[in-house]
Formats: sequence, C-alpha cells, structure tokens
Amino acid sequence: MELRARLSPFVDAGTNTLTRSVVKVALGTLFLAASSWLAVPMFPVPITMQTYAVLVVGALFGARLGTITVLAWLAEAAMGLPVLAHGSAGVAVFMGTTAGYLASFPVTAAFIGWLSDRKWINGVAANLGAMLAGNVINLGMGAAWLATLVGWNKAIAVGVMPFVIGGLVKAGLATATVMAARRTFKPAV
Repeated sequence: MELRARLSPFVDAGTNTLTRSVVKVALGTLFLAASSWLAVPMFPVPITMQTYAVLVVGALFGARLGTITVLAWLAEAAMGLPVLAHGSAGVAVFMGTTAGYLASFPVTAAFIGWLSDRKWINGVAANLGAMLAGNVINLGMGAAWLATLVGWNKAIAVGVMPFVIGGLVKAGLATATVMAARRTFKPAV
C-alpha cells in the first residue's frame, strides 16, 4: 500500500487496523488541541478554531472514529492536559460557561461523520450545508447550557451572536479543507 493511502484520513472498515485507528485518534486529538490554542479571548466564551477542527475530524474520520477522537480529546482535557482554549483543562471546564459547547463537539462530529459515512456531503454545497448545520448544533447546545447560567437573552447575546460570522468562516474553511483532503487522499475502495 502506498504511503499516501496509508496516511489517508478516511476510514475503510476493510483495511482499517486497530493500530491505524489509534494513530488517527492520536493525530486527531493533536489537531483538536492545536485548534484550541488558536483563540481570541472573549468572555464568557472564547473564539477558537475548535469547531472547525471538530467538523473536519467528523467529515474525514466518519461518525465512529470522529466521535471517538473528539471524546479522547475531551478526556485528555478532563485529565488535566492543556488541550482546550487558552490551555484550560480539568473537570471544572465541563461545568463552566463553555460546558455546552464542549458537550456539543462529540454530537457535532457524530452528525457530520454520519453524513460523511453515507457520502451525503461530497459536493461543495452539501458539504458547506453540513458544516453550517454542525455550527448550529454547537451554538445551540452551547447557548442552551449558557442560558442555565446567565439566562436566554444574555446567552444569545454573548454566546451566539458574536460567533455567527466566525461560524460561517469556519464552515467555509472546513469545507475547503475536507474537499482538498478528499482530492489529495483518495479513499481506498
């Protein structure tokens, strides 16, 4: 098998080994951590590239491995590794203002991965639509949790509105990344 096929981010149940899956999860969690460190400080929720990375991981790894990757990254954070925005970590972040957004990440990866597994997001328009829907899941779950802490009006004002334009940009970047990866790393048949 050529090197490019071995490095392919696509899941192929027929040739996917446990070792290959473990390597993908490890690389995926590194990608997620790096995306977290690209952050613009805001209160109560920072703007990061985490959502972009979750969308890409879900689309390229599929529902099963994408969700496992995101859950492994969140487990790293829970264990205290500085893999979230601004290097934050620990169990407390899963109860704070960003908890809903964090909880949305495996759901988002599973949703995008489910669509990808069924080859429903192969074209640019379908891919962009799925990425936008993933952002809606993220903002919806994040705002729902934030509303329990600060009320709905403030949750929408500080937990959704400042992130709409960024969400559009991240959806576009995720679409471009996935389309480029699919052209570069042809899925094994």
